[in-house]
Amino acid sequence: MALTFYWYPNCGTCKNAKKWFDEHNVEYESIHIVEETPSKEELLKLIEKSELPAKKFFNTSGKKYRELNIKDKIKNATTEEMAEILATDGMLIKRPIATDGKRVTVGFKEDEFQTIWVD
Repeated sequence: MALTFYWYPNCGTCKNAKKWFDEHNVEYESIHIVEETPSKEELLKLIEKSELPAKKFFNTSGKKYRELNIKDKIKNATTEEMAEILATDGMLIKRPIATDGKRVTVGFKEDEFQTIWVD
């Protein structure tokens, strides 16, 4: 099954992940995370399948994250509230996100990609 690959074309990490998928002949459908920001429901599914805390889905180094003072807003937020915030702007979401519907990776770590998407 082809992966769904949420990315932002100007993001260096996303470009590296895309290049890695191409070099390893991993099929994927790319989705521009800003133009087609995942819905709150989609994000909740991704968070659940990733088994990561919802806070890991925030692009903490992003300008928007700092401008909107998200750190304070999510301090005591529920997963549902965090998904709602993430769904408002694709620039708030850590990227890339890859999923095959069962597993999810957030960000790009070559060894993690190797283990999850190739082996």
